[in-house]
Amino acid sequence: MAKKQRILFASSEVYPLIKTGGLADVSGGLPSALVALGHDVKVIMPAYQQVMNNLNKVSVLSQFDVGGCGRTLRVRVLQAKVSGLEAPVWLIDIPELFNRPGNPYLAADGRDWWDNGERFGVFSKAVIEVAMNRAGLNWQADVVHANDWQTGLVPALLTLETAAPRSVFTVHNMAYAGLFPKSFFDAMWLPWDWWQPDGIEFYGYMSMLKAGIRYADWVTTVSPTYAKEMCYPEFAYGLEGVLQQRSAQGRLVGILNGIDDHEWNPATDKYISYNYSAEKGRVSEKTKNKTLLLTLLGHPAPEAMAQVPLIGLVGRLVDQKGIDLVLDQLPYWLEKHNLNMVVVGTGMTHYEQALLNLSYRFPDRLFVHLGYSETLAHQVEAGADMFLMPSRFEPCGLNQMYSLAYGTPPIVHHTGGLADTVVNATAAHIADKTANGFVFYDPNPYALTAAVEHAIELYNKPKTWQQIQKTGMNRASGWQTSAQAYLNLYLQELDHGH
Repeated sequence: MAKKQRILFASSEVYPLIKTGGLADVSGGLPSALVALGHDVKVIMPAYQQVMNNLNKVSVLSQFDVGGCGRTLRVRVLQAKVSGLEAPVWLIDIPELFNRPGNPYLAADGRDWWDNGERFGVFSKAVIEVAMNRAGLNWQADVVHANDWQTGLVPALLTLETAAPRSVFTVHNMAYAGLFPKSFFDAMWLPWDWWQPDGIEFYGYMSMLKAGIRYADWVTTVSPTYAKEMCYPEFAYGLEGVLQQRSAQGRLVGILNGIDDHEWNPATDKYISYNYSAEKGRVSEKTKNKTLLLTLLGHPAPEAMAQVPLIGLVGRLVDQKGIDLVLDQLPYWLEKHNLNMVVVGTGMTHYEQALLNLSYRFPDRLFVHLGYSETLAHQVEAGADMFLMPSRFEPCGLNQMYSLAYGTPPIVHHTGGLADTVVNATAAHIADKTANGFVFYDPNPYALTAAVEHAIELYNKPKTWQQIQKTGMNRASGWQTSAQAYLNLYLQELDHGH
């Protein structure tokens, strides 16, 4: 085995401590998988009030000072052991910045905290002190893995150190650039030569996301296809130049996220009534889950629906997710085909209203649950026959991987992580038993309908359908493979730095 690596994993959110999105799932799953591979991993994150309120066993490891905007701030490093996380969590406790209620990034009025620049800038500086063994912890990192704009300054600041650890920066979401004014850049005493388009300046602002992309030894994102797509102007939010540059250097890599295969496993899932696996009960127990789901949704005769395909959709009802394509075609599907559909999610008001209106028109065919329900999300994966995910773009996507694991073939648009995980049920792929779902290649309503009709056609061929289900269920989608890919990256020798 390779030499045991000391890995400092820096993130602004970690499941199960605090979560606003997919970043938290990765920050929970990946470090645990790296520990399982035999490495010394510390997860480092801010000590938000909400996190502190939920922890019972916390010890103070050390204290040190770090420079903020025109002031010096005292940092306490706290250690917590969190059930479900294999790696210890180091909390950066700076009450002036993090001891406030609610969301990590937003105040109660739903707007960004006015001092987010200082909050995450100072957090990044604290991460450097820990990584460089200057925080009184007697621990020096070999690798620092930073994530999204909140830790974007970490790879940049590491370039100012001698004998610095290697740095990896993962982009989970290109849409948030972490933009702050020049006055903030000056107040943080950052090197003046960074203030240029080739540095971290971005149209008169500084971009923390750009800092991470520009200065990390390795930039990764959450699927191989998205690593290519994010270099195109329509996905890059103005950062295509620096992304294309890192890609040309061979320093931009896509590594697919894993899923939590304890939480999302049909054989052990605590939210579903009938557990099943690829080997046992895949057909019979799945049908029972479907009948129960339809009962809970209020269908008058759920048993009679056993052979009628049920399409599930769980997700945000927004443009990115292709909800407009679904609404365009849904009346036609319900009129022309014998099928039922369940939608769970929340989002733009006009989409919510349009779905509700359709559900009044087709009361026993279309079931709409506005709002998010963890229980219902699991029950839809287990009870639906196919899962709809027509996203316009999707850096990685988790729901299609849950669907594969649950024997619920996904119907997806060929983009990002969807393109990397779903293999279209063409005749050739069915013949060589690699087909696990249905793919359409152009985000238009008619391409979507063609994919749905293809799925319905194969659903009515039980032998083929069961093979497609089985292929999906047998695909390994836990964190092990991804963790190994990250480890290989951490261990790659850097020939020339920047």
